[in-house]
Amino acid sequence: MRIPAHSVCTAIRDDIVAGVHGRGGRLTEELLARRYGVSRVPVREALRTLEAEGFVVTRRHAGACVAEPTEEEAADLLETRTLLKPLGAARAARRRTEAHLKVLRGLVRLGQDRARQGHSDDLRSLDGWFHETLAQAAGSPSLTALLTQLRHKIAWLYVVTAPADPAECWAEHGAITDAVARGDGERARALMALHTERSAALHRLRSSGDGRAAGVRNSQRAVNTPSLRS
Repeated sequence: MRIPAHSVCTAIRDDIVAGVHGRGGRLTEELLARRYGVSRVPVREALRTLEAEGFVVTRRHAGACVAEPTEEEAADLLETRTLLKPLGAARAARRRTEAHLKVLRGLVRLGQDRARQGHSDDLRSLDGWFHETLAQAAGSPSLTALLTQLRHKIAWLYVVTAPADPAECWAEHGAITDAVARGDGERARALMALHTERSAALHRLRSSGDGRAAGVRNSQRAVNTPSLRS
């Protein structure tokens, strides 16, 4: 059975985000095909997609390599997120379905309960699920795709510390959900803008000591001397 290229793309992207494929490291079709148990055709297609997304670059004499974003490029991701997430919340207020609201309310209740109990590991995954559901509720596949791509890249480049007061964070989630439920796009936008701005302060650029193959490189590094890993 032929494995779809998008499944291979997801697997490679997940491994890049997890640091399995280090920044600057080469991505050879043969080795990737062997790792994921597929032919080279879906691997080739997946690498093209990942290059368009910014996870992969093609270098002369080296071929496909994991990208090495600069500090400025990493900062741009957080700035872009502050623009797109409020837009997504405003659109969700106009386009959400009852199914979306049911999931959002359920996640808020669960998040508030876990925050009271101090289950920080659960809160991280619930937070991701909440924001992914809200993005889907915007009813715009292109916007949802951009927000999802941003989420993957930020997880790749940043360490996110837990908020000092998780209960307050989930109270903000609840307020956003209430605005979306009422169809109040402007309030949803404003609340999400404030929430996103506060969460940005919890992000720290990854370094070599953060369990990833490499940190974000300084933008002053010479572009003609890439660091390649086999």
